[in-house]
Amino acid sequence: MRIRAVGLSLLAYCALSGCDLVSRPDSAADFPRANRPVAPTVATRWADEDVRDRLGESEDVMDQSDIRPGMTVADIGAGDGYYTVRLSQRVGAEGRVLAQDILPQVIERLGDRIAREHLENVSIRLGAADDPRLPAGSFDRVLMVHMYHEIEEPYAFLWRLWPALRADGQVIVVDGNRPIAQHGTPLPQLICEFQAVGYRPVEFIEKPNAGGYLVRFARNRTRPEPDAIQVCAAEQ
Repeated sequence: MRIRAVGLSLLAYCALSGCDLVSRPDSAADFPRANRPVAPTVATRWADEDVRDRLGESEDVMDQSDIRPGMTVADIGAGDGYYTVRLSQRVGAEGRVLAQDILPQVIERLGDRIAREHLENVSIRLGAADDPRLPAGSFDRVLMVHMYHEIEEPYAFLWRLWPALRADGQVIVVDGNRPIAQHGTPLPQLICEFQAVGYRPVEFIEKPNAGGYLVRFARNRTRPEPDAIQVCAAEQ
């Protein structure tokens, strides 16, 4: 706990002073750097799965996201697979789930779970800090649950996610409406960053049982070129 407290204090300091804690990948060089800190990954599990199920978290989020049998859904930052498993059940045999994470060891553990639980409609993919590496025109829904505040290159990441949506596809973000240093994303920051790269919010729902809020985004008809992206002001 002492190490985590020091890390969060350092992040808060850097939000004010502008210090650079994260070296950028070369592939992000064409995109602006976000004017905000990045929360460190402290665990791949947000909370105990049984507790989350007793609160009805996943069913509620999937209902509010309008996820139905036969859909193709991406679970970004899948971690230990809480949503991956439940999405697999929801979309059924005619649907598909792609579970993505940027940590190879997490992907390996998730692959073991998928095999152990015989989730035949689930595949896995290793992403990158600035690129989800999803196939174009493939997804009805993309879920980003309790992980947006950990994205190091939001403008590059969201810009490269944009083509992966089908024409009526949506990105669903669940996060806490609090400072990034407290492992959340202030709502104005979230909306601004999505709008900056070619999305529009279509619904906002308070989600106390899921740790904060749920926002649904659709993509606009076009997205700006990387050098035309306007950087959002940091929300405290």
